[in-house]
Order: sequence, then structure tokens, then C-alpha cells
Amino acid sequence: MEQYTVGILFGSFFFLLLIGAPITVSLAGAAMMAFLVLGKDPISFVQIAFTSVGKFPLMALPAFVLAGALMESAGISKRLVDVAEALAGPATGGLGAATVLACLFFGAISGSGPATTAAVGMLMIPAMVRRNYDLKYASALTASAGGLGIIIPPSIPMVIFGISVLGMQPPSEAIALHGQFQSVSISKLFIAGVVPGIVMAGALLVMNYLTSRKYGYAGLTEKWSGREIVGSLKRGVWSIFAPVIILGGIYAGIFTPTESAVVAIFYTLFVGIFLHRELTFGALLTSLRTTTWITGRVLLILFAATVFGRLLVEQRIPAVIAGGLLDLTDNIYMIWALLILFLLFVGMFMETLAAIMILVPVLLPIMYMLGADPTHVGIVLICSLSVGFMTPPLGENLFVASGIGGASVEAIVSRIMPFVLAMTIAVFIIAYFPSLSLWLPGVMGF
Repeated sequence: MEQYTVGILFGSFFFLLLIGAPITVSLAGAAMMAFLVLGKDPISFVQIAFTSVGKFPLMALPAFVLAGALMESAGISKRLVDVAEALAGPATGGLGAATVLACLFFGAISGSGPATTAAVGMLMIPAMVRRNYDLKYASALTASAGGLGIIIPPSIPMVIFGISVLGMQPPSEAIALHGQFQSVSISKLFIAGVVPGIVMAGALLVMNYLTSRKYGYAGLTEKWSGREIVGSLKRGVWSIFAPVIILGGIYAGIFTPTESAVVAIFYTLFVGIFLHRELTFGALLTSLRTTTWITGRVLLILFAATVFGRLLVEQRIPAVIAGGLLDLTDNIYMIWALLILFLLFVGMFMETLAAIMILVPVLLPIMYMLGADPTHVGIVLICSLSVGFMTPPLGENLFVASGIGGASVEAIVSRIMPFVLAMTIAVFIIAYFPSLSLWLPGVMGF
């Protein structure tokens, strides 16, 4: 009966995807079909789904989305770009490096890959083209760097991962083998994402440097100007304080990640209205509409994916997959390699948040059996899926960069593969060296 139910669950899910149904409809339709086959009360479907969106940490989702939208309208993103340009200076491929740094800065206040790509791309893609960068290359670099938005905290996928593991207990066999495991919290995930985010950004900077040297993309200036750097820092001081206040408040224990999202909104409103004086009533309404659309879509996916994941656990699918994989090999490095390649493939076809909700109940028991820290697993999962923002056919950042710069998606893909390779290598480094994820949380007392 279990195998029959599994066939119904995955068969109907992939069938609905193949005929073009949205991911939410595919998940919900497949789950409902399995419910009917198992003779379960359909009312429980709604009860499980409703419970999934009634968790306090989930309040951070709309708040961070709104904060990111407001920061663009308040002039914060433009000033962060100016700081990045001043720091890049005469370095080969300086404007490309500034694009990566700007995405790194904006990711620290946005939490979204497409939002980071849009905010930075609107400023940097035209600027790179004016400096004789190839449009396809400028768009590819921006789409790649936009993926940093979900790695650098605060991160919406980290919030979703933290919610997904609530209540999940390590298998008793894993505890017998490895002892008790460290707990997972959204605050700890935020701290753990800092160093891996810098590693991923470093991979893009290296690839940008090598490509710029090959094609002769010069720096922005003849030499670094201390006056220009200081001037940009003065103009952007309130923008720089945004991630400092948000992350510093979390790490210092002043407020929770959920509360920090609300702090970010009020901080942005204050800066945009009273200091920068660029935030208009019309821009505020546009930001609210954007937040409503994005949050509604994410919650619908979460609504359906929770029921789908519950059925996976009830049918013992994670345990079966874990057992089969461990029978194949118990080498942690081989398991990480298989897992990363699988996640890169999934990221090509599935939205990041849906993938997290579906895969966490399946993959986490496997990694528990191997003794992996669940926080480290979460960081590797999110870093791997971040590559999906720049790989077709789904590749949301590709479409955002194409819409901004005007280059076709096919043309951008032709120049993005070196960045995909660089970020994939960075993911393997993060996976194989857990201390990159766990050192900073340990220092901070988590």
C-alpha cells in the first residue's frame, strides 16, 4: 500500500508539472489525490495546511519582503552601489566587482534573490554597458550575484528552512551513533550564512577578475581615492547602518529575527522619509503591492508543500531513501557530492522555497545518520539552491536581468556558465569544510 501511495503522490505531482500546472497546484493536487487513495478525511488536508502558516517565525517573511522593497524606493540600494563602486576603484573588472559587492550589501537587507538582482541590476547593468562591458556578460554577472541575496542574512529561505525543521527529531539510530545533535534556530542560521556568503561572493569576484582580464574590462578609476571612498561612505552611512542594525540586533539578542524584520521596516521608513527624503506615497503603495504578491505566492506554496511533506514522512519515504543511500555508500564526502548535484538539478526546475519544504523531510534524516550538523545542512542546501536562480529553465534571476538589460535569456545563459561553475565549486568547499558554516555561530555562543 505504501508503494502504491508513493506512486500516486509522485506520479500525479510530475504529471501536473508536465502539463504546465503551477507548483502550488501540482503539490496540492498530488497531496489531495494521495489523501483520497488513503481514505483520509479531506478536512485534515486543510487543517494541516492552515497550521503550517500559523507559526510566529513566518511573520518575518512579509516583513523582510516589504523592507527590501522599501529600501529600493528609499534610495538605500543606490547609495550601497555607490559605496561598492568606490571600494572597487581601479581593480580589473572593477565595475563587475562593484556589482558583486553591491549584491552582497543589498542581500544583507533584502533576503531575496530576484529582488537583489532587480535592485542592483537597474543601476549596474546600464553602468557596465556604458563602460564597454558586453551586455550579455553584464546581465550574466548581475544574475549570478543576485543569488547571494538568499545566502547573506537575513534570508527568506533560511526562515523557511528554520520553520521546516521545527519539531523534527533526529532518528534514534542517529542519536545512538553520534549522540545529541545541536538544535537549529533561525538566528543561528543567519549567523552561519555570513562566511559561506562571503565564500560564494569571493568565487564570483575571482571569476569576474579572470574574465575581465581576458576581455580587457578596465577598472573604474586610475587609482583608489580615499576622498571618494570617504565621501561615498558619508553619503551612504544610513544605508550601511541598515544591515548593521538588523543583524547586530539579532546577534546581540536585542530582538528575534521576526522582530528584526519589523525594525527594518520602520528604520527604512524613517531614513526614506526624514533623512533621504526620497520615499514617496506612491512608492510606498507600490512596495505594499509587491509584498502582497510575493508573500501570497510563497504562503500558497508553503500551504501545499507542508501537506505534501507530511505525507512523505507518514509513508516513511525519507527513511527508505536514507537507507538506500547509506547502503550505497557511507562516505560523507560522496554523500555530499551526490546531494549537491541533486540539489543543483532540482534548482533548475523548482522554486527554492518549494524545494526546501519538500526536500527537508527527506534529506535531513540522511544527514543525521551521517552525523552532519543540521545548521550546516541548511546552509549547504540554500547555497546549492541559490545556483538555481541562474540556471535555466526556471532561473528567476535570468528573467529579471533580461528584463532590465534587454539581452535575451539565451544570450545571458551563454555567458553565465563560468559563474555557475565558480559557485558550484564554492558550494563543495562549504560542504566539505563545515567550520565555514559553524565557526561564527560557535564564537557567538550558539
